[in-house]
Amino acid sequence: MSVQDYAGPVSGREFGDLDELDRGVVHALQIHPRAPWTLIGEVLGVDPVTVARRWHRLEAAGLAWVTAYPRLTDARIVVTGLVEVDTEPGVAEDVARALAEDPAVPNIKLTAGGRDIVAAVQTRSLDELSRLTGHLFQRTLGVRATRTHVSTGLPTDGSRWRLRSLDAVQSARLAEAATVSCRTASAEPTRWDALDARLLELLSMDGRMSLRDLSAASDASLSTVRRRTQSLLASRLMLRCDLARPLSAMYFASVPGQHLEETSQVLAGLREVRSCAITAGPHNLVVDVWLRTLHDVHAFEAHVSRRLPRLTVTDRSVVLRTVKHMGRLLDRDGHSVGVVPLRHPED
Repeated sequence: MSVQDYAGPVSGREFGDLDELDRGVVHALQIHPRAPWTLIGEVLGVDPVTVARRWHRLEAAGLAWVTAYPRLTDARIVVTGLVEVDTEPGVAEDVARALAEDPAVPNIKLTAGGRDIVAAVQTRSLDELSRLTGHLFQRTLGVRATRTHVSTGLPTDGSRWRLRSLDAVQSARLAEAATVSCRTASAEPTRWDALDARLLELLSMDGRMSLRDLSAASDASLSTVRRRTQSLLASRLMLRCDLARPLSAMYFASVPGQHLEETSQVLAGLREVRSCAITAGPHNLVVDVWLRTLHDVHAFEAHVSRRLPRLTVTDRSVVLRTVKHMGRLLDRDGHSVGVVPLRHPED
């Protein structure tokens, strides 16, 4: 396929509100979300005060943010459902705003095509998923019908997506520092308790909140908060640095079962793929993709079909607007304007 046929994945150039230094700071935090400003300043060759000031400006404008969320890889702890919602005409945004108030619904997209809304739901069990989708979605005014797909695997999610602003040496230095930070963590707590829940709530609002502020807000000692935060981030929580979202699309696809794992890994390795979920239902793959232009909705599909001939895309939807992303409430430009703190499904 030629460059004219398919322009390729989204890069830093598509984020017009960010200059070169901004993109460098964001890329650094994508690799090591809680990296000290001194380290990021050394990597970028910039004064740490300047780096911190740039980040605070981006964060205040809702252009970028760091958040924490529960690890979603263990189905014994977290059951994730993707819910397609059909609404009555003209009320999709009202329905989305109502659903966004619930912490158990971390992601909500308004979409074109065969569904009006796609929402992600996280619960402790299949039974709870059934009760929540029945109770929450059916009681919401304007909902006409829902279809729930249970996720059985998540080969990749948005936390792995990167800008391309740093070189290999810079990236490796930050990655090594992040790895060392994880290695120094203490053993995993035996159970999820009230302090864990409070720290998740605080870190989902600001993933870079200082240990001192976490201690004050959780009414726990600094040493306890330091130890527990390190343990949670090493075992139960993930951190990610997100950006105001550009054009995206969702693909509902299927592949024969014997090729599912191989296909999902290939999809997870494509730079433009933000997330890839394995689901039990009429489609066994749901892929969320960032694109440059509307033309790329079909160009990307053609590109993937050539690379993965066994994959059949049965439906696709352009995302008209992301209303909520990992607890963050987004405006029409994809900027963060609020947050609904996340809860761990065990809480």
